[in-house]
Amino acid sequence: MKFAIRNGRVIDPASKFDGRADVFLDDGRIVAIGAAPAQFSADGTLDATGLIVAPGLVDLCARLREPGVDGALKVESHAALAGGITGVVCPPDTDPPLDEPGLIRMLRQRSREAAGARLYPLGALTAGLAGEALAEIETLAEVGCVAFAHTGSLPHDNSVLLQAMRYARTFDLPIWLRPVEDTLAGRGVAAAGAVASRLGLPSIPEVAETVALHTVFELQRSTGARVHLCRLSSSGGVELVRRAKREGLPVTCDVGIHHVHLIDVDIGYFDSNFRLDPPLRSGRDRDAIRVGLADGTIDAICSDHTPVDADAKLLPFDEAAPGATALETLLPLVLKWASENKIPMLDALGKVSSKPAQILAEPTGRLAVGAERVELLSLLPRGGAIARMETGSRTGRGSACPAVDRAGPTDSR
Repeated sequence: MKFAIRNGRVIDPASKFDGRADVFLDDGRIVAIGAAPAQFSADGTLDATGLIVAPGLVDLCARLREPGVDGALKVESHAALAGGITGVVCPPDTDPPLDEPGLIRMLRQRSREAAGARLYPLGALTAGLAGEALAEIETLAEVGCVAFAHTGSLPHDNSVLLQAMRYARTFDLPIWLRPVEDTLAGRGVAAAGAVASRLGLPSIPEVAETVALHTVFELQRSTGARVHLCRLSSSGGVELVRRAKREGLPVTCDVGIHHVHLIDVDIGYFDSNFRLDPPLRSGRDRDAIRVGLADGTIDAICSDHTPVDADAKLLPFDEAAPGATALETLLPLVLKWASENKIPMLDALGKVSSKPAQILAEPTGRLAVGAERVELLSLLPRGGAIARMETGSRTGRGSACPAVDRAGPTDSR
């Protein structure tokens, strides 16, 4: 089937193109942008007047709950499509962890059967994510893992991390790490500061992140391994990454969308919907994150989608499960950040499309001749809804994204 999208504002961060143009598709792939190919006769046309035509989003962290909850992957991957996300990175902290080739094959097969957002699985860096022995990294790469991650915190034994970096450097494989020093984070559930003190909550100091970053960078200097840092949360962490990039270390990083908008004060009076990991920090930290996004220190924004059953959120704050859903709110919240901080649309969409694709080294997150139709979406002017060429069902369960009510309406100008 041949299809034409006419009169839309085409924004492609990968090529830095932002202008009015027509887009032409044939058999599910883009065949031209601008002028129609010779003898092109469209079987259908979408009038995109007043709309933005942009690449589908690439989400660097969304927990799809499989393995663990049968059938969840289909629900979550279709929710991703409903939110304009056409590529999803699945971290390895599933049940069981993604540390065996058979699990990766199973997950990829279920993803194909679900026909939702494209799946990019992360393999476990260590067996069982226990931080003691390396997983079958090379074999996991052969069956489709895009990178290898240790979730929660750095491995407790630095010699294991050093070994992993040396191994990864040998095969030129990227490592994804959460910059958290577990001995400093302890059992904390809120960021150290006035709010945690007032509420009497166990706290996580900023040094839990900065000490971990110092460790990572020192090991990078020794090994030359490529590292992606997942979900920065502090001003000190942003500054350390800025210095590391100036030094030339091969490092990239992302931040969760909640930390772009929310701060520790939003916890209010023990509102467990705001129990997140990493915890919400101060307004100073939130402002540093926004500056880091604007100047390129922070490469990408992810949803950090973590569905939590309602019962697990009804517990006291320090017992409640951390996490919130965000697949269907990632796009409007990114647009709100752009509007509030006067970030050009081209740059804002790049943080959730072309930049994540570059981190994954995948030819996606762009509009170009030959790109698949699934990589394309059209945005309504206010950004709160999406006119899509595919449809996706919503999750219908799990904790709500707490940033939505606080964020308010979006403006995609």
